[in-house]
Amino acid sequence: MSVLEKALENGQFAVTAEMAPPKGADFTGQLAAAQLLRGKVHAVNVTDMQSACLKASSLGLCIHLKQAGVEPVLQITGRDRSRMAIMGDVLSAASFGIDAILALTGDHPVVGDCKDSKPVYDLDSVGILRMLSRMEESGTDCGGNPLAGGAPRFFKGAAVTPVYEPRALQINKLRQKVEAGARYIQTQGIFDLEQFRGFLEDVEKAGIRVPIMAGIIPLKSAGMARFMNENVPGIAVPEEMLSRLDAAAAEGREKGVKGLPAKLGMEMAAEMIAQIQREKLCPGVHIMAIGAEENVPAILDMAGVRIEE
Repeated sequence: MSVLEKALENGQFAVTAEMAPPKGADFTGQLAAAQLLRGKVHAVNVTDMQSACLKASSLGLCIHLKQAGVEPVLQITGRDRSRMAIMGDVLSAASFGIDAILALTGDHPVVGDCKDSKPVYDLDSVGILRMLSRMEESGTDCGGNPLAGGAPRFFKGAAVTPVYEPRALQINKLRQKVEAGARYIQTQGIFDLEQFRGFLEDVEKAGIRVPIMAGIIPLKSAGMARFMNENVPGIAVPEEMLSRLDAAAAEGREKGVKGLPAKLGMEMAAEMIAQIQREKLCPGVHIMAIGAEENVPAILDMAGVRIEE
C-alpha cells in the first residue's frame, strides 16, 4: 500500500509535492530537493513532460526518488504513448516498488518545445484508469494475455479543474474518472477557497465520493500570476492577491530588498493550507512549487502542518 494511500485511508492530512525531471540526464538538483522534502510530504508527484515540454521521463526520476527513500507518484499521460507503452511503463514502475499513479491526458505537443512530435492519445486519462483497473481485476495485459506473477496494484489518481465553466462538464468528467478507478483526486491550483468550497459542495451533491486534494501554487510575483490567469486554463488568481503582490514588489523596490513578492506568495500559500486543514475543507493538499521545491518545507512550517510518520 502506498504511503499516500495509507495517509488518506487513516484520516491524516495528506501532503504531496510536485517535481519535474531535468531537461537532460543530470538528476542532481532534483535529488537534492528530494532530500529536503523527505519526511515533510507523503509523496512527490513527478511530472510527465508537463506542458508538452521535453524532459527526462517521469519513470526515471520516480526510480531515483524511490531509491533515495522518497515516495514517488508516477504521472503518466496518454499524449506520447500507446496503451502498450503505458502498460509497459507501469509494469516497470511496479518492479521498483512504485505503487501510486496519476493518470493524465496530456497537453498537445503544439504547445510545447518539440512541436514536430506526433501525439498518440491512444487513451485519455479515463482510458488509462480503465485499462489499469481491468488489468488489476483480470491479471491480464491490454491484449487480454496473462501477466506473469499476476497484476500489480496501484493507488490510482486523476486531476480535476475546479475553475471551469460549465462546472457540470468537469464534474461529469470527474465521475467518469472515479468510475474508471481513480481513488484520489488532485486539483489544478486554487486561489479562492470560497469558490473551491462551492465546487466541493457540487461534487457532494453529485454523489461522487473520492478524496480531493487541493492544488496549491505558491506565487512568485504578480507577473507570474497574471501570466497564468491569461494562459493557463483553470487558473484564476483573485485581484486581491495580485494587489498584495504588486504592493510587495513596490515595497521591495523602495527598500532595495529582493524577493518580497515570492516571500508573500509562500505566506499566502501557507495561509490557504492552514485554513484548509483547520476547516477540514478537504483531506489534503498538493503543492506545486514550480521549480522551487526547496520552499515547500518552509511553507508547511508556516502553515503548521506536520505529516505523521
